[in-house]
Amino acid sequence: MPITGKVVRFDEFRGYGFVAPDTGGEDVFIHVNDLDFDKSLLGPGARVEFEVEDGERGLKASHVQLLEQVPRGVTPVLGSARQRGDDEPSDALTEREYLEEVTEILLRAAPAATAEQILNIRQHLVRSARHHGWIVE
Repeated sequence: MPITGKVVRFDEFRGYGFVAPDTGGEDVFIHVNDLDFDKSLLGPGARVEFEVEDGERGLKASHVQLLEQVPRGVTPVLGSARQRGDDEPSDALTEREYLEEVTEILLRAAPAATAEQILNIRQHLVRSARHHGWIVE
């Protein structure tokens, strides 16, 4: 059954990224081979519809269709507790914000890292961040 979500990150040159399902839960790996459209149309904030499969290394999007493209040059806000203006200020990040930041750092610091390595590192970092109270639900 197809679900919808927003692209968190997509590296057009490396051909992969991550999509956050609207239903919540972990980000899902997305690969260029599973897109039913031109990869140049995909970017952070784009809305997609996809099916979720259990891949060899975790959840994987398949049969990905573009629902809404984000115009070039627009940097979307993907749901920040601090940016939404919630009543109580906090230095803690939401899990989604934390994962976005960690993914960007990993891709900049280790551009040759595989998707499997990035997913494994992110999973361990989220566990640690929860343990230390660095992220909020």
